[in-house]
Amino acid sequence: MKKLSALLLILLLTIGALAACGEQKDTVKDEGNSSTEQKGEETVYPVTIKDALDNEVTIKAKPEKIVSLIPSNTEIAFALGLGEQVVGVSDFDNYPEEATTKEKIGGMEINIEKIISLQPNLVLAHASAMNGTEGLQQLRDAGLTVLVVNEAQNFEQIYDSIAMIGKATGENKKAEELIKSMRDKLADIKAKAGEIKEKKKVFVEVSPAPEVFTTGKNTFMDEMISLINAENIADDQEGWIKIDQEVMIERNPDVIITTYGFYTENAAEQVLARQGWENVNAIKNKQVIDVDSDRVTRSGPRIVEGVEELAKAVYPEVFK
Repeated sequence: MKKLSALLLILLLTIGALAACGEQKDTVKDEGNSSTEQKGEETVYPVTIKDALDNEVTIKAKPEKIVSLIPSNTEIAFALGLGEQVVGVSDFDNYPEEATTKEKIGGMEINIEKIISLQPNLVLAHASAMNGTEGLQQLRDAGLTVLVVNEAQNFEQIYDSIAMIGKATGENKKAEELIKSMRDKLADIKAKAGEIKEKKKVFVEVSPAPEVFTTGKNTFMDEMISLINAENIADDQEGWIKIDQEVMIERNPDVIITTYGFYTENAAEQVLARQGWENVNAIKNKQVIDVDSDRVTRSGPRIVEGVEELAKAVYPEVFK
């Protein structure tokens, strides 16, 4: 149970589940200009960026060594072509494959000494509670440049994260291209979903029985379900909540999505065999699908793939 609780905590922190942070915005400032609209322009160093904690962070030159403290930052860095510059990643990093070969710098608790020994020009931290403020201050005190990236709560804030990292690393053009490709893909999915006449009711499980948690409003998953023109049966509550099974059964979802197959064997089969759920449409029609947790919860470039995977799970007849 302790292992399960730890995994759930990591999941919720990684995706920035707390809706109270949902209004957070980041701005990028280049020598007095606070506008984020200078898309595609080359970074002129030194560059000063206001990070997610409102710190004025000055980066003296294009970073040659980067340490990332959270998987979403790592995936963004690699998507921007910075794989060679990344010298350290968290224990949770598993994508792309090259990231698994990098030096590990800890997980919920970062290894300060290890990070300092790698002598990075830039440390990409995160506004979630993953790494703690005390550890980040120790890195600053050691003379390292620490940039705290926003805890994205929606797609627009993911784009902000990508733009910030692109600005800091001198990869503005690549960041702009990546954001555009993500927007275009989402627009295609949304247009296709708009043709669906009968919405399906969806129930998402982000942790298995006996403590089943689901996604309410003001979460990534809720936004994704809406985007594919489906109905989240738990959207009358906010954030990530422990479910009342009787209520969920009464709401009778057409599709049940699980996201914990990476650590629970036969996740979908366990739900299909759950006592008391026999008359739920999703169970009767065997519409229980486990999706890739990283794609649907990690606030990086692959979140668009997660939307597509979710669409295929809920509407396989439309998204083939």
